[in-house]
Parts: sequence; C-alpha cells; structure tokens
Amino acid sequence: MDVLGNIGIGIYFVIFFGKILEVTIATLRRVLISRGERVKGAIIAFFDILIWLVITGTVLTGFQDDPLRILIFVVAFATGTYLGSWLEEKLAFGLSSIEIIVPESKSSKQLADVLRDVGFGVTVIKGTGRSGDNDLLLLFLKRKYIIKAKSIINQNCEEAVIIVTDSRKIEGGYSSIQ
Repeated sequence: MDVLGNIGIGIYFVIFFGKILEVTIATLRRVLISRGERVKGAIIAFFDILIWLVITGTVLTGFQDDPLRILIFVVAFATGTYLGSWLEEKLAFGLSSIEIIVPESKSSKQLADVLRDVGFGVTVIKGTGRSGDNDLLLLFLKRKYIIKAKSIINQNCEEAVIIVTDSRKIEGGYSSIQ
C-alpha cells in the first residue's frame, strides 16, 4: 500500500526530505549509543524506524513505475549522512582527552597553569622524546570544549603537539568546566 502515492510531484519532496531526516536521526542515534547514551538512542530509534518505514515503503511500492524515486532516495541518503555527521560534530556529544606534548620548560608549566586557571584539569607527565625532555599534559573534557582548549594551547605554546582522542567514560578527577 502506497500511503503517500497520491500527492503528485510532492512525493519527491517527501521522499527527499524524509530520507534526509531519517538518515540524520539514524546517525545521531548511532553516536549516542556508542557514547553510552542508550536511553536517548532508543527514543530516537523509535522515530528513526518510523520514518524509515514510511519513506522506504513509499519508494519500494512505486519504484517500478517511477524510477526517479530511487534516485531521489539515494541522493537524500548521501545528503542525510553528510548532515548527520556535521550535526553530530556541532552538537559535540561525549567526552574527549587531549594530550599535549611540549618541550620541558617554563612554557609547559605556564601552559598547564593557564589551562587550570580557565578550569581544565591538567595532569603533567615527564618524558623523553627524540629532541630531549618533554612534558606530556593530559586533559579530559567534554567534546564541546575542545576548540576552547586548543585555542588556549596554540596561543600559549606554538610548538605544542596536540592529540585529541574520544573517551567513553571519565570517573573522578577534576574540572570546573563540566
């Protein structure tokens, strides 16, 4: 049964924007679940599959008589994938860790102090690299604060090597930026 089949040319817009919405929601659902937000992911899954059933059913019911539906469906899928990943990056769900490698000097101590003054928890570890002694500064923070932290690092220590990785869970520790 083609529920949306009798709306003329509007069916193309329904397929296009419905599929974009569905894939964007599906991308966010996967990210939430992978970051441990199972309840939010399950709620979003309800709407994800509801939209998928309606849009996919409409395309499958009418594709033999109207192959343009398939093309619109595929283009919308690719667009939704792009928008979903873009939106997830902007929403910055989850946690990250930042490792900063700097030559051991006053500047590494000053950098740690500046980061702490802003509210980041910083752990400093001594190490040795190819060019001598280094300090490794470790920060654990919400992803939405990565840009702020990187800006502070770059302003205070141009020679810093910055490594950002996703973290799943952080327990304990200190950061006034919660």
